[in-house]
Amino acid sequence: MRVLIVDDDPELAELVERALVRDGHVTTVAASVEAAREALLDPQDVVVLDIGLPDGSGVELCRELRRAERAEPVLLLTAQSAVAQRVEGLNAGADDYLVKPFAVAELRARVHALGRRRASQPTVRHRWQNVELDLAARRAWRDEVEVEITTREWAILDVLARANGRVVLRDRLLEDAWGEVTEAASASLEVLVGRIRRKLGRGLVRTVRGQGYALE
Repeated sequence: MRVLIVDDDPELAELVERALVRDGHVTTVAASVEAAREALLDPQDVVVLDIGLPDGSGVELCRELRRAERAEPVLLLTAQSAVAQRVEGLNAGADDYLVKPFAVAELRARVHALGRRRASQPTVRHRWQNVELDLAARRAWRDEVEVEITTREWAILDVLARANGRVVLRDRLLEDAWGEVTEAASASLEVLVGRIRRKLGRGLVRTVRGQGYALE
């Protein structure tokens, strides 16, 4: 998983990063709200977010993410155990919290649980440049004009959207969208991906040569 660690305490951030890297996660560390915003230009699977930062509040950054309809799970870190502060963080859209000092093993377990929950939730809305997809309602727009997408095209987009930007292997895409891996299905996939690109723009579905496809 990709985990963003936002904390201005370099010793704590390094401790958390080492533990998460040992668990196989790809980590990014930010020491301020501004640095976190820059890191969040790339999608993350979990955000570990300290409440007290030198240039602002982690709670406000969490609110900002939710206003932007960002769905990354947020684990808040706080040095205070006051109920009011925990409630404020949860009301801002945080998914969980830990009070400092905490056991690193507990943080690892909570990050793992949030990542697992995130992976099990399908993406509902997807935006890319001038394209917007509502996967729940099966509606798509390009330049604010609605575009007709067929059932099979939606099946492909669903599988790619659930991968959250990761590459979906060709056989996995065929299995999930067609229920079979055959030459006929493979040929249809090429045609349908081409049709999606014509309707929604060539850059939306990225081909990874020798592997599969990814949704930008």
